[in-house]
Amino acid sequence: MMRGLYAITPNLKDTAEFLGKVEQALQGGAAILQYRNKQADAALRLEQARALRALTKQYGACLIINDDVQLAVQVGADGVHLGGEDGDLIEARARLSQGMLLGASCYNDLALAHAAVAAGVDYVAFGAVFASGTKPEARRASLELIKQARAEITLPIVAIGGITPHNAAQVVAAGADCVAVIGALFESGNIRQTAERFAELF
Repeated sequence: MMRGLYAITPNLKDTAEFLGKVEQALQGGAAILQYRNKQADAALRLEQARALRALTKQYGACLIINDDVQLAVQVGADGVHLGGEDGDLIEARARLSQGMLLGASCYNDLALAHAAVAAGVDYVAFGAVFASGTKPEARRASLELIKQARAEITLPIVAIGGITPHNAAQVVAAGADCVAVIGALFESGNIRQTAERFAELF
């Protein structure tokens, strides 16, 4: 069952610095790690994803690859996450090895979430719950939407967008199984301590 802090990696080309930050998040209790690096080329993505596979195994965390089914299969990740425009979910489900997780971004659209469930996803993500520094233009998904999704969908629900240690409790109370965080975690002064604050909510 997916539950807890869902950390999404920052865009860093320096692999040593990148892994150092990620390890601090894992030490703090991140349960799920999504590899998302839009600045890296294919070779660097493979290098970083392989290193993350080893690191997440060491800490007993789940590794999800963003928007790249081939890379997820190649490094033996636990799953892949696709956005609404990131490819066909049914096709992705067919390409994934048995037991691999498939997640989908559903933004603020419950109909999209129900379609994703029908396509065979293992979890759905909604956001931005609050104003997001990472994606300022993102559509907003209210706490009421999270509550409604919780009432209608039995799969794990991930909430993303502007979530901080100060507002995360209300997101969990609304029904989110995971809070997905980038900036509030990796741009904080103490990544491990911040991860612990999120993890304590679960």
